[in-house]
Amino acid sequence: MTLSLNSRPNVQLYDLHPPLDDFYAAALAGLQATPKTMPPKFLYDQRGAELFDVICTLEEYYLTRTELLILRTYAPELATLMGDCALLEFGSGSSQKVQTLLDANPKLRTYVGLDISRHQLQKSCLDLASRYPQLEAIAICADYTQPLTLPDLPALRHRSKVGFFPGSSIGNLEPQEVVVFLRHTAMLVGPQGSLLIGVDLKKEPAILEAAYDDTQGVSAAFAFNLLTRINRELGADFQLDQFRYRASYNPIGRIEMDLVSLIDQVVHLGAHEIAFQQGEALRTENSYKYSVSDFQDLAAQAGFQPQQVWTDPDRLFSLHYLQGKS
Repeated sequence: MTLSLNSRPNVQLYDLHPPLDDFYAAALAGLQATPKTMPPKFLYDQRGAELFDVICTLEEYYLTRTELLILRTYAPELATLMGDCALLEFGSGSSQKVQTLLDANPKLRTYVGLDISRHQLQKSCLDLASRYPQLEAIAICADYTQPLTLPDLPALRHRSKVGFFPGSSIGNLEPQEVVVFLRHTAMLVGPQGSLLIGVDLKKEPAILEAAYDDTQGVSAAFAFNLLTRINRELGADFQLDQFRYRASYNPIGRIEMDLVSLIDQVVHLGAHEIAFQQGEALRTENSYKYSVSDFQDLAAQAGFQPQQVWTDPDRLFSLHYLQGKS
């Protein structure tokens, strides 16, 4: 573990970012698989994080504003549930949502941001430390979908821990992966801890497809940035103009986002040749949608006890409060 101290005394950075070799191995394995796929966590380099922030402001992308509505509506209730805890946020992003919790709960003194995007993580923790001078911000740059051990710090030893995973990023995982992730999270927060998590709900396919394929093309740019990153960091030679973006609803309950080859072509990654046939897709991410009961069943399998769930008036989105089992 590498510890870097920022110039602000109430901000600490632990850099556990996966090495470049991990990116190369995952990219090669995904491109050689059938069908071709790529772990969605690699979408979030600095540029990818910036593009996703833009997506969250788009009219078609109902998820962010709807979740914010739920958080603001029930913030006092959430503050009572959470109390004087250490708040662990998975995927710190722009920190807009966590500010709702911090504003409603002045007892909170410890914030842990977990994100794979180092630049975004540092910026969000510095911004929070500036906005909330009483807050101790601990930034951990890591792949939070993998098992983690928190640093042994006084601020984390004697407080209950509440995980916060907004945005419905849980939908990027396969259902069996959701259970594994939630089990890891249950161990991280401990038997007295809890998890507040955003989960997108099932709805009309037309609403979903518009949310993930906006008219301004930002969602497409977000996906294409992954190819740009692979070219830049791994030395591949993707020709971006030979692919098109596609977002489509699969009736099994998920939106599927693909980059589809327009021609027969060969892409090089190191010494490897990756053949694409015309019409063949590279899956950049899935986004599963759940009913409230289906997600609560997964949470129970993972060792959480569903405590409370809140939705917006149109039942587009849900926010779940899960309690660890003693």
